[in-house]
Amino acid sequence: MTDETDPKPKSHGRLKISASVKPRDLMADVRVAGAWQAKIITLFPEAFPGTLGLSLTGKALDFGLWALETIDLRRFGLGKHRNVDDTPAGGGAGMVLRADVVGPALEEAMVGASPDRTEWPVVYLSPRGRPLDQAMARRFAAGQGITLLCGRFEGVDERVLFHYGIEEVSLGDFVLTGGEIAAQALLDATVRLLPNVLGNQASTEEESFSNGLLEHPQFTKPAEWNGMAIPDVLQSGHHGQIAKWRQAQSEALTKARRPDLWQAWQDKKR
Repeated sequence: MTDETDPKPKSHGRLKISASVKPRDLMADVRVAGAWQAKIITLFPEAFPGTLGLSLTGKALDFGLWALETIDLRRFGLGKHRNVDDTPAGGGAGMVLRADVVGPALEEAMVGASPDRTEWPVVYLSPRGRPLDQAMARRFAAGQGITLLCGRFEGVDERVLFHYGIEEVSLGDFVLTGGEIAAQALLDATVRLLPNVLGNQASTEEESFSNGLLEHPQFTKPAEWNGMAIPDVLQSGHHGQIAKWRQAQSEALTKARRPDLWQAWQDKKR
């Protein structure tokens, strides 16, 4: 599912955006108004904004509806070669990011950020973290911003995570080579929930997970394709019947594909 509605020029709060205005000219003014911010600590700052610079999130970034800052972890490395890692205590394979490297990077990220973690979470992208879900994305979007720590190698010295009270978040039960892709996914899920980012805010209320169920099937023109027609009810114009059909489809899909969500939905109804 996508939300590529590519909205026409419109008003963002008091700011009137037109096609003749260069987005970069507006960034400073809009950010002063309190735009949501993301700070990324990474060994690969060139990975950002990546896909976040495209489509609706990219347009929102250009217009200053949210801000992105990368902090190069290598700058805090030690010695002639700016080393950021060392062998794990107790032995074992791989390398671990050092506490005395990551700590100063986090201190720099704290400058200008709210110390209230409900307003400004600090998150480490980790396969052992809590799974990212829609409720979490809403929580992040409701704050002032977020700091994301992108891990590499075998992980980060546990003392850093404890000392700074860092929240660990995972994309799922698999392992990536680093946290940059996961950070972009988390930011995409969050930024699209910010005010004025999507062309149609109602779409965030009807999509998968917003009400605890998977989203119903979607159709568009042509009315018939490869011998398959759009369900009659969707062409009936009867909004009550359409709503019932979509609800039934959402329930059937969730029951078949995500029994965990279906059980939670059933429990909530009791």
